[in-house]
Amino acid sequence: MIQLTDIHKSYTVGNKQVQALKGVTLNVEKGQIFGVIGFSGAGKSTLLRTINLLEKPTSGSVVVNGQNMLSLKEKDLRNARKKIGIIFQHFNLLSSYNVFDNVAEILRMNRVPKDVIKKKVEDLLRLVGLEDKANSYPSQLSGGQKQRVGIARALATDPEILLCDEATSALDPQTTESILELLLDINRKFNLTIVLITHEMQVIKKICDNVAIMENGVVIEQGSVLDIFSNPQQQTTKNFIKTIFDDNVPSEIVDNIKQSGPAAKILRVAFRGDAALDPVLGTLSARFPVSTNLLYGSITSIKGTALGILLLHISGEEKDVEAGIQFLRDSVYNVDIVSREGGSN
Repeated sequence: MIQLTDIHKSYTVGNKQVQALKGVTLNVEKGQIFGVIGFSGAGKSTLLRTINLLEKPTSGSVVVNGQNMLSLKEKDLRNARKKIGIIFQHFNLLSSYNVFDNVAEILRMNRVPKDVIKKKVEDLLRLVGLEDKANSYPSQLSGGQKQRVGIARALATDPEILLCDEATSALDPQTTESILELLLDINRKFNLTIVLITHEMQVIKKICDNVAIMENGVVIEQGSVLDIFSNPQQQTTKNFIKTIFDDNVPSEIVDNIKQSGPAAKILRVAFRGDAALDPVLGTLSARFPVSTNLLYGSITSIKGTALGILLLHISGEEKDVEAGIQFLRDSVYNVDIVSREGGSN
């Protein structure tokens, strides 16, 4: 659906060259909700805008729905953009237009007949839960309601792709939850491909299938959300995941455990799906002559799939510990050996 290949983007600021994107490659499948997360200045907004060429890359390839966007003439590019809706962090509504007209304006610009516009806008306002706000103005709406207008407007041209530029970062947590539920509903009803950027791991956890983590214009890690949460590789990724699972082990505990014997280890164990309910630890203790101590445990839902994270201290004879670790690796989603505070092999 969306293939970004070796995307570079440079700016000239004064007499200085700034590289916003450095060889980014992403592939988004049809119907996916794909998240891009990073701290401010990571390049994620610039990357998002290369999809519809609001930002033209310095080099690289942008293919959307089989079309090479960079080779399109202006008229063809305008037509291609009609199939790519976008919603913004600060809503970008027309303050002098009521809700109905904010949604209808893009249809009028495309010379859609009035009767078609009326039905279309009414259907969209019903979809986003604002059918009673058609005559209200943006100043009369809450932040969540304004974003719902923005979503309705983005859907007016029947897009196949929806780009979300920090769509929930200006909202409170409860409103964010309702907007994410709406995006999930739209994705399921219309098989709409959604690409969203955020700096909040809760957003990724709630609705995304895949995620890319950006830092300094580079994608440092990407994959399914379950894989990334279960086995993060990069420190920036681990820092984001700490907002969901704060499973750091204090250094003094790590040192004490290391001193208890050469075979003693701390394991980060990830359980996925139904396995989160399996009595794996009981089986481990019954089958192997090892001692175990639970240091941390948490379970959450990753887009409807259970994911549990445990920190487990295991000790005993070296061969028994190794056999127990292998048993865990054969039984659960992922096992890492914690080698230092907050770190793992």
